[in-house]
Amino acid sequence: QVQLVESGGGLVQAGGSLRLSCAASISTASILAFSWYRQAPGKQREWVATLTAVGNTNYAGSVKGRFTISRDNAKNTVYLQMNSLKFEDTAVYSCNLQHALRNYWGQGTQVTVSS
Repeated sequence: QVQLVESGGGLVQAGGSLRLSCAASISTASILAFSWYRQAPGKQREWVATLTAVGNTNYAGSVKGRFTISRDNAKNTVYLQMNSLKFEDTAVYSCNLQHALRNYWGQGTQVTVSS
């Protein structure tokens, strides 16, 4: 039905930057809110950032000031710009789109930050 595909993950040095993308097979104009989550090995899934349909943003305290969530409705894509990356940012990052009827999840993309 609806598929989300994350990309942009990889290996980066501490202090570096990555831009994650989440391409959706549904028009993002129909989405109520967009979020990024992450999960490190042996850890619970952690909420990272949310962008509402009206443009409000919220960030986890651990990433506030370093990460920025945004979207491009013309491309049906949501982004997570990650700057000043830290070792503790290492995780699988997944996007979540809140639709009126249900939530959609992507498969995740690995981000590894080396010291």
